[in-house]
Amino acid sequence: MRAIWTGSISFGLINIPIKIYSAIEESRLDLDMLDSKDHSNIKFKRVNEITGKEVEYADIVKGYKMGDDYVVLESEDFEAADAEKTKTIDILSFADSKEIDSIYYEQPYYLEPDKSGNKAYALLRDSLEASGKVGVTSFVMRNKEGLAVLKPYGSVIVLNRIRFVQEIRDISELKLPPVSKSKTKEIDMADKLIDQLTEKFDIDNYKDTYTAKLLEIIKAKAKGKKPAKSKMKVVHRQSDDLMEMLKASLAEKKTKSA
Repeated sequence: MRAIWTGSISFGLINIPIKIYSAIEESRLDLDMLDSKDHSNIKFKRVNEITGKEVEYADIVKGYKMGDDYVVLESEDFEAADAEKTKTIDILSFADSKEIDSIYYEQPYYLEPDKSGNKAYALLRDSLEASGKVGVTSFVMRNKEGLAVLKPYGSVIVLNRIRFVQEIRDISELKLPPVSKSKTKEIDMADKLIDQLTEKFDIDNYKDTYTAKLLEIIKAKAKGKKPAKSKMKVVHRQSDDLMEMLKASLAEKKTKSA
């Protein structure tokens, strides 16, 4: 792995020198767009929407639309708003990890300590694990200020970038049913079904089967083989009676378990 950022974690008066690595990689296949006639690669051009002519990159500026006009931004405008460059991940506070809703989580990174920071790194990692807390931090990466949490993941500390509150859309425009304030017979039955289907979560049980199957088809086609057509799965029509469906679901699970 190649480090994408180097700096340190600021923890009270302690500075832990670290390197940041991306913790994820795409599982989907990298497919190119081709011309169906001769399979030539499709290239994209930047064109003027009025003249239709291609515009050189050096002649392109950025603007923000206000009303019917654009406010064009110069390089000094971006510099004026640029986040203060720093090589420190400042721990602003600690919080219970359950208090941070999953909707805020965005991008995970692995943190690796420099040899001189091994002891302090282990202390922070093990303290977070024992307390069940996460460190709420701010940092600057690629000239952009970010908010993140530090949390242990096995033997590594993960920096997970989280979204600012203004990046989360308001749900007031959605048409949603009201939240029930009392426990109904349907909720009681749903609780039983949830209990019946509850098992210890193991991420290894879940695979990207679509990508694997698509790759098999690609390899078969490369050898001149025609892939077999998949059969359509029959979906049974749902009943309007929730209680009836819940009872049937419970009975189906018991039958499978027997």
